[in-house]
Amino acid sequence: MNSNDNQRVIVIGAGLGGLSAAISLATAGFSVQLIEKNDKVGGKLNIMTKDGFTFDLGPSILTMPHIFEALFTGAGKNMADYVQIQKVEPHWRNFFEDGSVIDLCEDAETQRRELDKLGPGTYAQFQRFLDYSKNLCTETEAGYFAKGLDGFWDLLKFYGPLRSLLSFDVFRSMDQGVRRFISDPKLVEILNYFIKYVGSSPYDAPALMNLLPYIQYHYGLWYVKGGMYGMAQAMEKLAVELGVEIRLDAEVSEIQKQDGRACAVKLANGDVLPADIVVSNMEVIPAMEKLLRSPASELKKMQRFEPSCSGLVLHLGVDRLYPQLAHHNFFYSDHPREHFDAVFKSHRLSDDPTIYLVAPCKTDPAQAPAGCEIIKILPHIPHLDPDKLLTAEDYSALRERVLVKLERMGLTDLRQHIVTEEYWTPLDIQAKYYSNQGSIYGVVADRFKNLGFKAPQRSSELSNLYFVGGSVNPGGGMPMVTLSGQLVRDKIVADLQ
Repeated sequence: MNSNDNQRVIVIGAGLGGLSAAISLATAGFSVQLIEKNDKVGGKLNIMTKDGFTFDLGPSILTMPHIFEALFTGAGKNMADYVQIQKVEPHWRNFFEDGSVIDLCEDAETQRRELDKLGPGTYAQFQRFLDYSKNLCTETEAGYFAKGLDGFWDLLKFYGPLRSLLSFDVFRSMDQGVRRFISDPKLVEILNYFIKYVGSSPYDAPALMNLLPYIQYHYGLWYVKGGMYGMAQAMEKLAVELGVEIRLDAEVSEIQKQDGRACAVKLANGDVLPADIVVSNMEVIPAMEKLLRSPASELKKMQRFEPSCSGLVLHLGVDRLYPQLAHHNFFYSDHPREHFDAVFKSHRLSDDPTIYLVAPCKTDPAQAPAGCEIIKILPHIPHLDPDKLLTAEDYSALRERVLVKLERMGLTDLRQHIVTEEYWTPLDIQAKYYSNQGSIYGVVADRFKNLGFKAPQRSSELSNLYFVGGSVNPGGGMPMVTLSGQLVRDKIVADLQ
């Protein structure tokens, strides 16, 4: 019998972090219950069918597929038997106000031709930048990812002071790191916008975030066949096969404590579930406020882990095709600094936002009726700020600005071709997922506030309470929250020894 068999683990929240933790712990022999307040698993990886269109409501990009594969191989399974993924090419299509269009491509020769549009020498600069990005990634994978380093002191202990300073470009911002190598302003903007993966500003985030381009180029950019939600369904199936008990439509109202430990989880319906270990996929600060009723002194320690940005999310079904679009597209602001400062400094809606646009029917036409396609639009906007409240009228005005901008930049008569729409604001995101102040990506990466680190996975209040998801290390995005579930298993096993 496995020594973990008698350990009862309750995982709160069935987002990818919670699913990954449940699978990883079940594989290690723990008895696991997974409690989810909504009617399906997946968290922000969500799905909706409306008027013949199938909308992926959450993440649109899959990178680092080996992290997901590790869940299945660890359980003696093959991921391909549960879910199919396919590469997306080009990675991104980038549109600028002057009419220029630049693709990011996996194929080196195609990428050279694209960057040659920006002038001689640009591709060589890009290659030098990718070497720098690779070094950042290699160092990060060796410790932060592989060992589950959980903060600055863990980093210093593992790498040593000198290596930490030299390897992670600690004295520069992401933008400054890009500009060391890249002179063309369009390519600077493209590379800066890799920060979208973590919902932060390249002017405030540490240069370490420049590992993101290498991750995308090295591991590829992928789509889940049939829709991104298929990954959540595959993980759910694996969890059930491993004996995880999943309870849907079950909201946790309290983590009960005794002698400095979590002893049970109380549900909104009054049920009390005893636990030896609790893992929360609910973000750290909302969990401390709502489930732990943490004292002000504990909450004050978390102030540096401010929420990432949010988004105005438009899911449009249109009754025509836009052939100029790729699967992933960016329509850039002419004033990028103003856009980021509006979102992260003044907490207002940008006058000229950069827009991320996903057209999944370019890869998967079956997601829409014949002759139609899905267009998902996501400009980044501030998280909810009680001191600077935005109104429904403010969000509606931004929606109009965004659609007008897209029409001006080539999506002719877009508004006239909308036949169905789903529209989410930060208020909707907060209500659905209990994210901190309606944020999308967990904790903001800010080199002055938190050095780019997220909150630790171990609770500072209860010795057997752990956290997973985008608000804790290693961070936000599909692969990182999935990795967090695997790393928390390692921490729990180590703590029990």
